Amino acid sequence: MKRVVLAGASGLIGTALADALRARGDEVVRLVRRDPRPGDVLWQPASRRLDAGVLDGASAVVNLSGASIGRLPWTRKYKREILSSRIDATSTLVTALSAARQTPEVFLSASAAGYYGTRPGESLTEESPRGAGFLSDVAGEWERTAMRADAVTRVAIARSGIVVATDGVLKPLLLLTRAGVAGPLAGGRQSWPWVSLADEVGGLLHILDGTLSGPVNVTGPTAATANDLMRHLAARMHRPFFLPVPGFAVKAVLGDAARDLLLVDQHPQPKRLLDDGYVFRHTTVEQAVDAALRRSAG
Repeated sequence: MKRVVLAGASGLIGTALADALRARGDEVVRLVRRDPRPGDVLWQPASRRLDAGVLDGASAVVNLSGASIGRLPWTRKYKREILSSRIDATSTLVTALSAARQTPEVFLSASAAGYYGTRPGESLTEESPRGAGFLSDVAGEWERTAMRADAVTRVAIARSGIVVATDGVLKPLLLLTRAGVAGPLAGGRQSWPWVSLADEVGGLLHILDGTLSGPVNVTGPTAATANDLMRHLAARMHRPFFLPVPGFAVKAVLGDAARDLLLVDQHPQPKRLLDDGYVFRHTTVEQAVDAALRRSAG
């Protein structure tokens, strides 16, 4: 049995990861900013407060904490929160790791495929350089902060793709599809860095249990366009897929969020996961959509 300290446990990935850890018999200690329940520990990342003793005896520390990038619009104030929430949480954990009497074996910190920016037609691996854009800048600083813990423990950085889940990226797409107004976004030929929720969690568990360190792409193994995902979703829901939304309209409404989320064009390959023996449950975006819909249906 492992004891895992988890920050960001209330989000989509954190909830699923905590469930998976408990299902295999591990103890999960959730770091929370509200009144703690049994098994929870109060912390205040905005003011860099966390008792380092909480980490003593833990096998791993997982950092998934950060303001949602799915909340729109990205105002200047909210963009500052997206960055500061990640840096504050990560710095707090790195400081606590350095002060712990018994250092955990691994620090697994989240990042995002947004690190690479828009790179149409490129074959991206963990060795590819950082791209340009708001999320690229956020991911770069986020990762640099996490890697400070490399002096005391193994540090792994999970560069996760867009998690295909009905309470994630599919949520707004489901609304459009149900209303019968789904269609190509800016042509829809841009590659999206997708991953199923099962493989997001599976990839994180593989990193925790293994020896990988540094950046690891947690993304689906085959390329898929926005049209591939949205057209399959419409077909599964027996709804039309025909109404195009021009790129300039998406940019006019969402600004940086459009460029970094809906119009991003990249395919980061999960090279290190595959080389390390990880076997994907869902190898295509169509399989990931099907799995998400089955999970939603119960």
